[in-house]
Amino acid sequence: MCPQKADIRDAIKANIGQITLDGLKRNRRAHDTPQGPVIRFNNKNLINFCSNDYLGLANHPALITAMKQGVDQYGVGAGASQLVCGYTTAHEKLEERVSAFTGRQRAIIFSSGYLANLSIVNTLLDRADMVLGDRLNHASMIDAARMSRAGFKRYWHVDTDALRNLLQAPGAGKKLVMTDGVFSMDGDIAPIPDLFRVCAEMNAWLAVDDAHGFGVLGESGGGTVQHYGLSAQEVPILMGTFGKALGTAGAFIAGDEDVIEQFIQSARTLIYSTALPPALAFATVRALDLINEEKWRREHLYALINRFKKGARELGLSITGSDTAIQPLLTGAAEKAVELSRQLLEKGFNVVAIRPPTVPNGTSRLRITLTAAHSEAQVDQLLDVLSVLG
Repeated sequence: MCPQKADIRDAIKANIGQITLDGLKRNRRAHDTPQGPVIRFNNKNLINFCSNDYLGLANHPALITAMKQGVDQYGVGAGASQLVCGYTTAHEKLEERVSAFTGRQRAIIFSSGYLANLSIVNTLLDRADMVLGDRLNHASMIDAARMSRAGFKRYWHVDTDALRNLLQAPGAGKKLVMTDGVFSMDGDIAPIPDLFRVCAEMNAWLAVDDAHGFGVLGESGGGTVQHYGLSAQEVPILMGTFGKALGTAGAFIAGDEDVIEQFIQSARTLIYSTALPPALAFATVRALDLINEEKWRREHLYALINRFKKGARELGLSITGSDTAIQPLLTGAAEKAVELSRQLLEKGFNVVAIRPPTVPNGTSRLRITLTAAHSEAQVDQLLDVLSVLG
């Protein structure tokens, strides 16, 4: 008698059924408005508190104009990978501006932060090497390490002593430590100076994913590394994205000449991906200008952060100690997060529930994000509703 063969469709149905039963099924909400503090969903206006558009640039008139100018000059698609014929003067200018903005010799553009992170480990390390990452690193860094030929170890969240112990293990060749600058679900800032000291002591390189810090933190929006006053020598690999504070899309890796040349020659996610649309690169150059021209956006954002934190503490809400635009409201149980999100939706607020596997079991939450496009009145409205919902 032949054994029964496994059926992929049956396995899919069983998996979706289990996800639904566990209260972890995810649903998309299609809105028909530009990204902003108010979006429209099912003909209902919602005050939007879950966007990563931290500086409120995604619908900025200057960026819309720049995008149209870019389309007029370069068309829509890049048409090929960068190494074939998809690389334009718009990409080149953006790389030059990013390198100057970050204080590094050179930068290279990727179509997404996920692709950029995948390239870091797989381009720089080999089978005899080791990558070490914070346990709360973004999924793209975790996947990058798992998919590489290098060994992979994870240290307890922001625990530099645990990192040092792992780095002391014998046998590894090159060693690379990867961390978020600002952790995407908790909003806390990595202790990068301490991480650098451990890396220097143990002859390891440090790579920082500054997706949620770039454009927001630092005196001129240079990000987490600028926030701490660290040099390119101390953080040799810096990754950042354009789809959050800058309001466009894509990502970059910045470093010295040789490092970036290595990515051009060997990064598979660069070589075998169609280049970022040149009009987006063109618009992103304008976004970097706006960060300097409209410094009030960062100032207003941090005033709102302080206003929300003060109000939340007065209400006794279970927020973390985050000092960034990411303000998690912990619920613990996934069902509670989903129900609170539903109640907020009914009252006109878009705040999505974050559940496992995005966050560890027992740490489900509402991930409240503030932007420079919000008003004080909107923050106060959210606090008022949260006080009623408890």
